[in-house]
Amino acid sequence: MKRALVFGSFDIIHRGHLNFLKQARRQGRWLIASVARDDFIKKAKHREPVHTEQERLTQVLETGIVREAYLSDQIQGTYSTVLRAKPDVICLGHDQDQLRENLVEWMQTNKLDIPIHIMKPYKRHRYKSSKLIHHHRS
Repeated sequence: MKRALVFGSFDIIHRGHLNFLKQARRQGRWLIASVARDDFIKKAKHREPVHTEQERLTQVLETGIVREAYLSDQIQGTYSTVLRAKPDVICLGHDQDQLRENLVEWMQTNKLDIPIHIMKPYKRHRYKSSKLIHHHRS
């Protein structure tokens, strides 16, 4: 069975996330999610997560689309979740350019060749986590 891996914060799961996960699931029937750590959200997004990493891990599994979910690495850029998941394909969101660049570099260093597919955005002006989180906190 083909395995697909996605990365994300999944802080407030919305229709954009569900669309992203469904697109990724079409790339591999067994979908695995790497869920960002709380510390990563604080540092990268300059805010506290709405939900804890454990809550987000549970919520992404509760979508019924994801078959396995792991918390991302404590040390950013080590990608042990890639080694653990053994994906046939990695699916990234349209806005995960920095992650794509880092993954490509990491795979070259580690002599791995896993195809990366970029998923299409879903009503990106309406369903963007930063907009929804601001609304959620208001």
